[in-house]
Amino acid sequence: MARLRQVVRIEADAVEGLLEQLDVRAVEAVELIAHLTGRLVVTGMGKSGHIAKKAAATFASTGTPAFFVHPAEAQHGDLGMIQPEDVVLAISYSGETEEIREIAPILKRMGTPLIAITGNDNSSLARLANLHLGARVREEACPLNLAPTASTTAALVLCDALAMGVLELRGFKPEDFARSHPGGSLGRRLLIKVEDVMRSGEQMPCVAMDAQLQEALVEMGNKRLGMTVVLDANGNAAGLFTDGDLRRLLSQGRLRSDLKMSEAMTPGGHFISPGALASEAANRMDTKRINHLLVRNESGGLLGVVGLHDLLEAKIV
Repeated sequence: MARLRQVVRIEADAVEGLLEQLDVRAVEAVELIAHLTGRLVVTGMGKSGHIAKKAAATFASTGTPAFFVHPAEAQHGDLGMIQPEDVVLAISYSGETEEIREIAPILKRMGTPLIAITGNDNSSLARLANLHLGARVREEACPLNLAPTASTTAALVLCDALAMGVLELRGFKPEDFARSHPGGSLGRRLLIKVEDVMRSGEQMPCVAMDAQLQEALVEMGNKRLGMTVVLDANGNAAGLFTDGDLRRLLSQGRLRSDLKMSEAMTPGGHFISPGALASEAANRMDTKRINHLLVRNESGGLLGVVGLHDLLEAKIV
């Protein structure tokens, strides 16, 4: 347990130490990345390479086109993936990683800006870079002080800080995040609209006001929504008849097959627009303790209906 606590303490100190090393160069790096016209290319060898991959993924998912390039592969053809309008972010704790050091002069000749993250202000990479960001740590969490542990944690946190700085400078919004995460729950909640999940046309259960209870039950059974819209003579929604209304009639002893919808329905209903987010429909249902919403256009015309079951199938709730 003592060793575990010591590792956590050392790595926490490494992150805390970043605060003293942050200066105007970090702000300049954020501005350079935020205003690039190409892509952010992140590179690193070994454990730093793993951090670089994660950094590229973080930048990409928060609105900055980014990808990882292995520095050794860059020397054998992948350097062609990098263009002058790109920005390269290189991670090397020693600042002397040979594979990165060898491509740095080529980047300079290309005119591609290089941002370096190292633990050595006087390293070769620090001198070659357009911007150098310090991520020095007092010690590694490894008891031998050899395995990259605290140093990679510090580099990871610094990359996250840069990514969040760029995100804020660009005015990145939740809906922007959702567009790059359409398969996630957040993406679904921020992208899917009521019109994408509502039932309309032949899929919408509906009966006339003078329809008898038996006809309504058949419509409800066929459409499998647990309700039916009740339409007036003009085709507008006069109300709803739901499973709850059926139970109410049963408890009141009023259940007759020839009972008309005008006597059995719940008048009115709650409405939502087709352009509203499906998550908003879910919130309204939860707040009002209902399972269905009628969908109508700006002029009040009925377009369809959306039910809790539809939102469940779309994984909105």
